[in-house]
Amino acid sequence: MLILAGLGNPGPKYAGNRHNFGFMAADAIAERWRFSPERRRFSSLAREGEIAPPTGSPGPAVRALILKPQTFYNDSGLAVSEAMKFYKAAPTEVVAFYDEIDLAPGRFRMKTGGGAAGNNGIRSITAHIGPDFRRARLGTGHPGHKDRVLGHVLSDFHKVEAPWVKALLEACADAAPFLAAGDDERYQAEVMRLAPAEKLDPKAVGRPG
Repeated sequence: MLILAGLGNPGPKYAGNRHNFGFMAADAIAERWRFSPERRRFSSLAREGEIAPPTGSPGPAVRALILKPQTFYNDSGLAVSEAMKFYKAAPTEVVAFYDEIDLAPGRFRMKTGGGAAGNNGIRSITAHIGPDFRRARLGTGHPGHKDRVLGHVLSDFHKVEAPWVKALLEACADAAPFLAAGDDERYQAEVMRLAPAEKLDPKAVGRPG
C-alpha cells in the first residue's frame, strides 16, 4: 500500500493556509484518481483508491491510501505510523506532501531521507517511523526573516497566487503514476514540466508575472 500523507491543520480556519498545501495536494490526487469518500481512520481523514501506471507501462495500478492527519501539523507522525503499521508498509512506501519555505513559490522537489530542516511535521514523522520516507516538497517561498515564518505559513495564499497554486496541484495529481511507480525523479520532472516555475531566491518577494 502506497501511503500519501498530506500535511496540514484540521478545520476550516486553516483550510486556505500555506501550511495546508499538503492537504490540498492530497485532495487533488484523490479527486483526480477518484478515490473513495473520506472517512476517519488512523487519526486522519483517509481515502483509498488506485493510481494507474504511467502511459505505456505494462504494470498494474497501484493501491494507495490518502491521509490528511487530524492531529495538527506538528503531530503528523502519529497518523502516518498508525497507517504504516496497519499495512506493514516500508518507509519508502510513505510519501509526505508538505509546504516548503526554502523553495520559491511554485517550485517542486522530491527527496528521500534527510533531516527535517526545521519542519515540525517532518520531524514528527521521522520520530515515529525514521527518516527514510519520501518527501514531496511544495514551494511557498520564504517571508525573508525567521521571525515572520510562522505568520507566513499560517496565512492564506493571496488571490494573485491562485493560478500557480492550482497549476502545481493539478500537476502533482496528473503526474502521480510516476510517483506510484516509484520513479520520484521522473515524477519531479513531470510536475515541473506541467507546472513550470522560475527557480528564484525563496526569499524574493512575490513572483514575476
